Amino acid sequence: MTTIEGNLQQVKARLKQACDLARRDVGSVSLLAVSKTFDADAVCLALDAGQHAFGENYVQEGTEKIALLRQRRPDAALQWHCIGPLQSNKTRPVAEHFDWVQSVDRLKVAQRLSEQRPPELPALQVCLQVNVDGGANKSGVAPDELAGLARAVARLPRLRLRGLMCIPEPAPEFDSQRALFLRAKVLFDELNAQGMGLDTLSMGMSDDMEAAVAAGSTMVRVGRAVFGSRPAKVTSPV
Repeated sequence: MTTIEGNLQQVKARLKQACDLARRDVGSVSLLAVSKTFDADAVCLALDAGQHAFGENYVQEGTEKIALLRQRRPDAALQWHCIGPLQSNKTRPVAEHFDWVQSVDRLKVAQRLSEQRPPELPALQVCLQVNVDGGANKSGVAPDELAGLARAVARLPRLRLRGLMCIPEPAPEFDSQRALFLRAKVLFDELNAQGMGLDTLSMGMSDDMEAAVAAGSTMVRVGRAVFGSRPAKVTSPV
């Protein structure tokens, strides 16, 4: 058994325990393995262990990895999610290569993704990133602007609005983590009460996935607990 396979088993065991405690079906929460900064070999090991959905934060790294995996595993049913902040001048490669974008927080970005999505591909699956705790330097639409953005994005062609994503500030313990995630769950439920038909609430990472599941997450984004510590950046000598 590889280290990554063992890590995936441990993460899935944590998810099952969290779902049991929340009295939820474990099948109601999917696992997104965040492979940013890890190479194609690591993704292949995770794929061999049964993981098929992967998240990338950086557009160039992600598109290069997608191309490599298509060459090396042409028959694999891989699903690629862009989960990092997305600038409007980098939307084209995302629209052309990714299956999901979870970090849409501006209408301009959504419009460009819609315009640039190749018509021969399925609709690009989209989540709106919401800033649930009001951090001034964080990505995400403000909660009071969320409903308007959701309605506008839902009308765009070649996109399918699936739900919300959030990355709250780290909290020290379970109850405070859960309280932050519940803010996103309330917004999610409000949009569905307005007829939006959302099915994805992407929240929770390696350190707080249990609290996210307790609050209603349907997808957790886990990197370190699957792949290990991220490779150290190599700094060139001055």
